[in-house]
Amino acid sequence: MLDVVLPILIFAALALALAGALRRIGLWRQGRAAPVQLLAGLAAMPRRYLVDLHHVVARDKVFANTHVATGGGFVLAALLLIAVHGFGLESRVLAWALLAATAVMFVGALRVAARRKDPPARLSRGPWMRLPKSLFAFSVSVFLVTLPAAGVLPAGFGGWALAAVLALVVAWGLGEMFFGMTWGGPMKHAFAGALHLAFHRRPERFGGGRSTGLKPLDLNDASAPLGVGKPVDFTWNQLLGFDACVQCGRCEAMCPAFAAGQPLNPKKLIQDMVVGLAGGTDAAYAGSPYPGMPVGEHGGDVHSPIVLREGRALVDADTLWSCTTCRACVEECPMMIEHVDAIVDMRRHLTMEHGNTPNKGGEVLENLAATDNPGGFDPASRMNWAADLDLPLISARGSAEVLLWLGDGAFDMRNQRTLRALVKVLRAAKVDFAVLGNDELDSGDVARRLGDEATFQSLAARNIATLAQYRFEHIVTCDPHSFHVLKNEYPALGGHYDVSHHSTYISQLMAAGRLALGQWSGGKVTYHDPCYLGRYNGEYEAPRNALKGIGIKVVEMERSGFRSRCCGGGGGAPITDIPGKQRIPDMRMAEINATGADIVAVGCPQCTAMLEGVVGERAEVLDIAELVAAQLAAAPAQRVKEEVTA
Repeated sequence: MLDVVLPILIFAALALALAGALRRIGLWRQGRAAPVQLLAGLAAMPRRYLVDLHHVVARDKVFANTHVATGGGFVLAALLLIAVHGFGLESRVLAWALLAATAVMFVGALRVAARRKDPPARLSRGPWMRLPKSLFAFSVSVFLVTLPAAGVLPAGFGGWALAAVLALVVAWGLGEMFFGMTWGGPMKHAFAGALHLAFHRRPERFGGGRSTGLKPLDLNDASAPLGVGKPVDFTWNQLLGFDACVQCGRCEAMCPAFAAGQPLNPKKLIQDMVVGLAGGTDAAYAGSPYPGMPVGEHGGDVHSPIVLREGRALVDADTLWSCTTCRACVEECPMMIEHVDAIVDMRRHLTMEHGNTPNKGGEVLENLAATDNPGGFDPASRMNWAADLDLPLISARGSAEVLLWLGDGAFDMRNQRTLRALVKVLRAAKVDFAVLGNDELDSGDVARRLGDEATFQSLAARNIATLAQYRFEHIVTCDPHSFHVLKNEYPALGGHYDVSHHSTYISQLMAAGRLALGQWSGGKVTYHDPCYLGRYNGEYEAPRNALKGIGIKVVEMERSGFRSRCCGGGGGAPITDIPGKQRIPDMRMAEINATGADIVAVGCPQCTAMLEGVVGERAEVLDIAELVAAQLAAAPAQRVKEEVTA
């Protein structure tokens, strides 16, 4: 009986899976065109899956091994199942290989079952709770029906009754594992995920690369939408990426806005985009909701507005404006989904099409248009803080080794202390540097994150034109946001520069022996990684090396490095100011205080402002440049002390 039934079940499941695949591809292709390399992407997909994806998955070593066992076991078992039972190849070697593959898959299924017995809150439930049973059904039933082919049991063992039961269980396993991959269910992520890796909108991320700069809009193309107002406005491979979500909740666990009780959950956001792709409501969603928003209130279809002022929509505007663009969600996602790209795309529509930027967002954008800085300060006052420093202007010299980019911290009294410290360090190292002075405009970072692509491109074009007039080897800045924009986003508009964060440049000066420094004798110091320096640009060691160079042994926080918690100052979040149950900088300061540190070293004006705004007990906030500059003064005394001791 099984000799007849199994091929029918296998090829029927494959045919239904193929029909589902065509249907799913049709849903994705409703999105806008996107350039992809079809054959090259498919050829690269296995390596991207086995290396790049598993590099992220392997951060949870137990589950990584589980995924290898279940995923690898299933892929091998499925291929051998088709060969042995579908095409009836009589080979004991293949049959034993099939037994081994299903045994490995069964072991992985045991781990999945243990994980699902009492799942953490971040894991979605619902259909995902049946996944262990389906894995068992497939692995056990295929193992049993293969025993005769391997010569372990005689053909027809157990009679018709057992054969009928096994056929039913095989049908269950095939239904979930084959049919479910393309029609819906937990295994949908396997099919969509594989193609997502092949046709990822940021192929530069693979092979150890990094790609974090936002992609520019073609503002001269009248047919292109200004941002994304409906799901159909996303590119087709963005829609594909949403469908790849495995609902593991790693993004949710790392999201600072979710932790603060603001109405954002990156996992729920991606699932709402999936609802919009296929049409319907979020009533079937079985994961954590947006804080303060019950499930069942959102819905729509691919041609419906994503955000509405009134009536049911896929997403509330406050959800989009809660994001700090810290990329913690993107960094943690094992499927390498680009949450921040999608959020900024939707913000662009709200800002440029409707002018709906909440709270002080509209005022800031108006200031940028009128004064070229978000604070609305007189552009001619940019250099007032340095009236006594006699800073060299590159316009007067024409060239310099280093162009010091001041950023809009030049208008902030607190950040002016950091700039003065940095100037002191550069002069101590005898660096040939100059500044643009009043010719420097805002980099455009905040405009772009608030969705005003037109203002960003205008500022960028004017800055690029100004920079083209002069010769310099490097740009150095103490602002990670300006650093990121100049380094990673200006190139798409024609501006190509060698840009360094000041902590990187200071550590290089130290390594070259160009700074005479004393050694730290103060209290305990911890270091807060800025999102736009760390997760966006992969720079974690240089700031620590700079602190080590003055004798500071950093006491690390529980969440540091690529898992550092955002200060809450990025993405225009302080401007849009969406309320939550607590403030993100308060949470970060609690983590700082937990180390017992007297000082938190920072490397970003936004981080300084957010952390110094914490009310109550807190560590002192000092920029790396301030800490290093203080040791310049200590150096002579330190040398005298050493000579006396000798």
